[in-house]
Amino acid sequence: MAETQFLQDVHNGLSDTPKHISSKYLYDEIGDELFIKIMGCDDYYLTRAEDDIFKNLASDIVTSFNLEKNVHFDLIELGAGDGTKTLRLLEVLVEEGYNFSYLPVDISENVLEKLETMISLKLPSAEIRKQVGDYFQILEQLSQSNVKKVVFFLGSNIGNMTDDIAASFFQRLSSYLSADDQIFLGVDLIKSADIVLPAYSDSAGFTKQFNLNLLTRINRELGGNFDIDKFDHQAYYTEEDGIASSALISLEDQVITLGQSGKTFAFSEGEKLHTEVSRKYDDDVIMNILKGTGFEIVEKFTDSRGLFADYLFKKS
Repeated sequence: MAETQFLQDVHNGLSDTPKHISSKYLYDEIGDELFIKIMGCDDYYLTRAEDDIFKNLASDIVTSFNLEKNVHFDLIELGAGDGTKTLRLLEVLVEEGYNFSYLPVDISENVLEKLETMISLKLPSAEIRKQVGDYFQILEQLSQSNVKKVVFFLGSNIGNMTDDIAASFFQRLSSYLSADDQIFLGVDLIKSADIVLPAYSDSAGFTKQFNLNLLTRINRELGGNFDIDKFDHQAYYTEEDGIASSALISLEDQVITLGQSGKTFAFSEGEKLHTEVSRKYDDDVIMNILKGTGFEIVEKFTDSRGLFADYLFKKS
């Protein structure tokens, strides 16, 4: 089923104008490893900036939730990843005696098992209830409970959505939450191109490899005949738009065939295959997205350099 969906999405994307393929397909096993390398690059500030917030402001963040220590709540994290940042906050919650359960949500059971092992070793007294599945399927199930909820969505993952899709995302999220439930959202802030662009085109070349690996994956899984030497990677960003994007550029006129379907797709020299979009934010963009969703901004935390922000929203 997954492979059939991959084939369908590649067909649709390569048939469209401009050509595009969803960024989710960048993350196969090789892509995961390359992205870890990207995050370790000096150019890639995002992870370090948000970690700076959790490292220095975890206690302030917990205070901003305005929760009673003896009243149980669920801390639900969408796309939990390795949990490194969240661990800092969980440590404060445990140390200060809050009554809570940690519910990491991910489609990968393997990711959640590793996370559960790590948290259990570091914080054996913390209650962890891992949730394997789609965000909204899990939230729909959890909405049957009257337990107060704080939902984490970190790492500027929201930035892969257009503003309209992000607004729909929060609208749907709101439908599964009750009044006074909260969202803690991590976003990359709008800033100058000299800081942003290197994060999406690192000097070590990992981002280029990361994007070109998408073509290698298509060749391997869908029988494609992409010659990766005939494509280059390019990142784009302007502070006025506040949107970073990545594309693979065809270096010559060429025709690609997908062996699994037999379909062919023509690329002209200089034509772009769009692979990723990363929205940057400020207060105005955030407030515009939240219009009509029932959420209001309660607090905003930024790192020491003012590169990244974590916003706390409350449902009215």
